[in-house]
Amino acid sequence: MTLTLSDATVSWTTCAGCETLLYLPKLARSKHVCPDCGHHHRLGARERLSLLLDDNTFQAAPGVRGGDPLGFTDSRSYPERLESGRRATGLADAALYGKGLLGGRPLIALAMDFAFMGGSMGSAVGELVCRAADEALATRSPLLLVAASGGARMQEGALSLMQMARTAAAVRRLRGAGVPSICLLTDPTFGGVTASFATLADILVAERGSLIGFAGPRVIAAATRERLPEGFQTAEYLFSRGMLDRVEPREAVRPLLARLLNLLDGGTAPYRDEPAAPPEGDGQAPLSAWETVRVARDIQRPTTLDYLGHMCEDFVELHGDRVQGDDPAVVGGLAVMDGVRVMIIGHQKGHDTRELVSRNFGMAHPEGYRKALRLMRMAESYGLPVVTLIDTQGAAPGIGAEERGQAWAIASAIAGMGELRVPIVATVTGEGGSGGALALGVADEVLMTRNACYSVISPESCSTILTGGPSQAARMAESLRLTAPELLRLNVIDGIVPEPAGGSQADHAQAADLLKGAILGTLARLAHVRPDELVRRRHDRFRALGPVADG
Repeated sequence: MTLTLSDATVSWTTCAGCETLLYLPKLARSKHVCPDCGHHHRLGARERLSLLLDDNTFQAAPGVRGGDPLGFTDSRSYPERLESGRRATGLADAALYGKGLLGGRPLIALAMDFAFMGGSMGSAVGELVCRAADEALATRSPLLLVAASGGARMQEGALSLMQMARTAAAVRRLRGAGVPSICLLTDPTFGGVTASFATLADILVAERGSLIGFAGPRVIAAATRERLPEGFQTAEYLFSRGMLDRVEPREAVRPLLARLLNLLDGGTAPYRDEPAAPPEGDGQAPLSAWETVRVARDIQRPTTLDYLGHMCEDFVELHGDRVQGDDPAVVGGLAVMDGVRVMIIGHQKGHDTRELVSRNFGMAHPEGYRKALRLMRMAESYGLPVVTLIDTQGAAPGIGAEERGQAWAIASAIAGMGELRVPIVATVTGEGGSGGALALGVADEVLMTRNACYSVISPESCSTILTGGPSQAARMAESLRLTAPELLRLNVIDGIVPEPAGGSQADHAQAADLLKGAILGTLARLAHVRPDELVRRRHDRFRALGPVADG
């Protein structure tokens, strides 16, 4: 809207979120985010790339113009609509790509422009996505995609539909080659773009409040005649259902992308030069088995997030299983420890009732194990070692977990870890209970902190099954041989990480230093083992556990 005041013409617009009258120059200074309600106004492709990339580093590749293969006409001819889009955006079609820097790191970037025929994907856009992916592959540069689209372009008929297959294949090739891809989903992203390349990137970040989906909300409401849930198809709605890694406000997107690019950079030597010997212990008098169980369960012991806060120079948590939800009982993401880039995944408990309940006491649902396996496979694509921190009574029981395939999720995680072609170090930091623990425990080397425990069943449950009640739990703890020294003797684990005097709960920082040293030393020993040899050794390691005699 344009208002004339005296002899001056001043540009204003109305916020789509709160209908406040906004002064356009001021809105531009706020990155087109309403200062009153926080509504994120749409950006063109050039504006988006100028906000994301380092100043004056973007070099646009030549544009591509599509034809009119169908001779399509509705109220206007297709060529007329194309020309209108070009005048509105200054682009040859609805996407712009090129190379640039983000945080000083080179990348290939492509941004879509909704002002060009609703950002719809025809042959020209499909070609640009493929060219961007091909250039990323050829130069081994990360690919950043910024999606904003109503979907496939109907004016090109089935040829537009085929762009979904073209672009999906082009982006998916990057994963097999270990080239990172990140997609920023913005408002709106729908249809054939969402159902192809936009959601196939390794990491999915959405801008706050963006509408994202396949069919649009009006189409769904008309087809189903049902009232849509509150917040349906918003970025936040999809995040809560495990479809996205992150949802960020506009001002936080660029710093997040810079951190991700740093964590995904494979150019730094990832291991210490001198491997440490396997940890053996701290010389402290061992506790009884039952005392160990009680210490391992102490809610003041460091959680996974506590350890990461002390051990890592940076950690970006990634979320969601891409199927059902995001399980807060399992946390994971990209991290760097003393310059070593890793994927870290662990059970997360808490230190008070509120956090324990919100994290389900560290007992993971199927979504947690599917998320863990997704992140492990991402690490394999990038050649990053995997580190797991185990601290759980066991997998979550319950009707919902069973209906969503708890056993299948655990089995897939166990088998998937066995097949990973990157080093894996598992650490039992508290209570390692049953298959819920083993689902993060199939590793090249398994470590335990001095006062952790690891068992097929809890002593109380063992007592209840065998004696009819939990009263014999202390005796069962001894019989289960669940302490670190016993498990080292049985070859179930490979080393014992010392704990501070009074246990890890007494000094989180020192406990983290001890654990970090053990993890990095173990990774150094595994650094030069070939991927196929890692898989073979891992198989042989677990194949040998459980000695039997013929006859």
